[in-house]
Formats: sequence, C-alpha cells, structure tokens
Amino acid sequence: MRDASVSGSKVDFSALAVLHKWPSLANQRQPDRDTYQVSEGTLDQCISAFMGKPATTRHLYEIHTTAQPPLVTDVLSPEHVAELSRLREFL
Repeated sequence: MRDASVSGSKVDFSALAVLHKWPSLANQRQPDRDTYQVSEGTLDQCISAFMGKPATTRHLYEIHTTAQPPLVTDVLSPEHVAELSRLREFL
C-alpha cells in the first residue's frame, strides 16, 4: 500500500538538475571543501547517473535541483536520490 502523500504527489523528472560530488580522501567527504559539478541534465538523467555510481561511493554525491515540495528538496542527499529512483515509476 502506497503512502497517501506519495500517491498524490507528482515529481517533474524533466526539471533541470546537476549532479555534484564532494572531494574525498580515503572515500570520506572533505567537509572543508565545496562540491563540484559532475554532470548536468534533467532530474531523471542525474538520478540515473547517480545510480550508475558504485554503491560504495554514492555517499559522496548529491543532486541540486529546483525544490518540488513535498518530495523533492533543492539538494538531494544520496538516501533521498536512491528513494526517488525506487519510487520513480509511481511518481
């Protein structure tokens, strides 16, 4: 059974988005450094690019896009991106 807030929400996967990566050392984010752009395209393309990264490095990435409340924030964490990828066919 789907959550009512999810089933009533639509996400524009054609919205512009940018995949960013955190600089890392020993596979750990360097919080004193800024993220940098890896690719640009639609939210759908950026989610696909993110999911194509090895699972062990996904924590280093985030997607920047226009917020689409309540499901999409302007900066999507790795966990949020993975959840959107999973729910894509329902949204």
